[in-house]
Amino acid sequence: MATDPQLLRNLAESFGVDPRYLLDDDGEVPDLVDTQLELQRTLRENRVRNFAARQLQGISPETLLRLRKAIDDRLKAPEDDADA
Repeated sequence: MATDPQLLRNLAESFGVDPRYLLDDDGEVPDLVDTQLELQRTLRENRVRNFAARQLQGISPETLLRLRKAIDDRLKAPEDDADA
């Protein structure tokens, strides 16, 4: 595990990441990184919904609503559940 502060600063600069993300031991994610992760989750969720909508043509509206609810419920599940 790399612990050299200058190395971590250089890596952060190279990847455009807030150095606090690599240097802080408090476990908190800087606001910008947290916001970027949330954006990625949203984009992933939208891709899942769009894929399902394209693949499920010809299915009744009621079934589509149930499927959307199931997808939404799964996507809202805690991160720990996602690995189960």
